[in-house]
Amino acid sequence: MEITVREYQEKDIPKMTEIWNQVVDQGVAFPGMELLSQEDMRAYLEQQTLAACAYDGDSVVGMYVLHPNNIGRCAHIANASFAVDQSHKGQGIGEKLVRHALSSLSPCGFTGLQFNAVVASNIPAISLYLQLGFRAIGTIPNGFLMKDGSYQNIIIFFHEA
Repeated sequence: MEITVREYQEKDIPKMTEIWNQVVDQGVAFPGMELLSQEDMRAYLEQQTLAACAYDGDSVVGMYVLHPNNIGRCAHIANASFAVDQSHKGQGIGEKLVRHALSSLSPCGFTGLQFNAVVASNIPAISLYLQLGFRAIGTIPNGFLMKDGSYQNIIIFFHEA
């Protein structure tokens, strides 16, 4: 398997929607609770600074979106969301997506990447972010409502461009 990462194409939207909704439906990582239609996904992607997919050949196996974390005087710091197809987890795809996002920061005009809500129980993501040089800069107690109704801490991470 040779994974490549590049900007998404219109034909990728159905699979991107499926992958995004897998993460939302699990209820343990993304803050959103509503599944997206393909039309919703298309509109969401159009709002992003960059949206890219990980491909195994022509098949979409992961995705990410990159956008300003805030507005105005804080818009130079990016935020991103990453999702890997359930059937391809544990194959290094997330790392390729995060590395691509980091290499895209400066070309997109960003000076850093901030994650606002990494769920403390998401050990694979936390391990990856630390390995790639992110710094944990704070914890919000019980900041994430899990699908089962319990609460988990969320960690804020930062990486300079």
